[in-house]
Amino acid sequence: MLKISRVVVISILIVTQLQVWAQNNTNSPYTRFGYGEIADRSFAAGRAMGGLGIGLRSGKQVNPMNPASYTAVDSMTFIFDMGVHVQRSWYTDGENKQSNYNGNLEYLAMLFPIHKRIAMSAGILPYSFVGYEFGESVTEGATYSNVFSGSGGLNEVYVGLSIDIWKKRLALGANVGYLFGKIDHQQTSSFPQESSAWNSVNMQRVKVNDVKFDFGLQYTHPLSATQKVVVGAVYSPAKQLNSTSYNILQVGSTSSGGYIESDTTSNQRFDLPNSVGLGVSYTKNNKLTVGADVKYEDWSTTYFFDKNDSFDNRLRIALGAEYIPNFQERNILKRSRYRAGAHYSNSYRQATIQNTRYGFKEYGVSVGMGIPVRTGYPYDENRSLINISLEYVKVQPELRTMVKEQYLRLTLNLTFNEMWFLKRKI
Repeated sequence: MLKISRVVVISILIVTQLQVWAQNNTNSPYTRFGYGEIADRSFAAGRAMGGLGIGLRSGKQVNPMNPASYTAVDSMTFIFDMGVHVQRSWYTDGENKQSNYNGNLEYLAMLFPIHKRIAMSAGILPYSFVGYEFGESVTEGATYSNVFSGSGGLNEVYVGLSIDIWKKRLALGANVGYLFGKIDHQQTSSFPQESSAWNSVNMQRVKVNDVKFDFGLQYTHPLSATQKVVVGAVYSPAKQLNSTSYNILQVGSTSSGGYIESDTTSNQRFDLPNSVGLGVSYTKNNKLTVGADVKYEDWSTTYFFDKNDSFDNRLRIALGAEYIPNFQERNILKRSRYRAGAHYSNSYRQATIQNTRYGFKEYGVSVGMGIPVRTGYPYDENRSLINISLEYVKVQPELRTMVKEQYLRLTLNLTFNEMWFLKRKI
């Protein structure tokens, strides 16, 4: 397995150079606002359990939602985690309907111990997605059409460290992330019936390159030799981002008398919010895990294009469970992990219609399973997992005439769990 593991590490280094990570993930018109759709940071088991992670503590997966969880990894273990997803989406405003397929490589991460009380994780994952295209026909003296389109998103390369500070019960952790990417919004106006009128293209771009921090804590309280309760907390401080914005306006064709105007601004303010989260989980070893998360993000005080009146505070609640029928059975279906969950949140983004701002709610349910696989040695069986999750999400706007969205998202996750640091004897 050593050769495969080297390829895994090299692949992470290659992927961190990609600048198009967030493309092809959404067609939602609501990604026109703010940073777009905020990505789900949960991996593997958490994804099928409603997006849990703050209170989950497992040595079999990477959990960047709470960096304090890293020290749960076994001292002999190296974990590599990767995920891909494909989704079908449906959009309707009551009169018109549209459906799309999207998919992409979602994240790569690894986790390993560096001391019996210290563990480290590194990886790349998306922060937000932007992708949409819609149009309108306007009659104001002349008839013309507007087409609005957007693409891009923000990505994060992170390195995290966790330390057990008290009897393997209290752990602290932190992630240092490098946030990068660009978001493009474009409006194209054309006059198909006016030969003398000039078409115009107005493009707005935001580029971000900055460092962000996430902190976590987990306390484990044993109830018996096989049962425990974990309480977790996370905090991400508000951040004024290092960013540059561009505005480019092209009117007509420069070869026939048209012109281009451009403006580059580096002092416009773009922020990330203060966010705090709490989570709790109950685990019976190799049998049952149930948990709940609550996370609050203070978006109403953040600036975007120098304005702080465009966003709403966001609350997300998630519930989930995992069940293993019989961990020691030879039957693979009895050794597999079965998961289910649900979540609710409101969006930080708001659409302004006739000088009134409207938001929307999001509801989701998910199911999934983790299938154990061999990695070459009898005592490595059940360590690596193929994780599959299926999630249904409904986006319900506050205004009846706004676009309603539905998603059916299939995620495949591969968790390679190898005993790198064990000296094998023959």
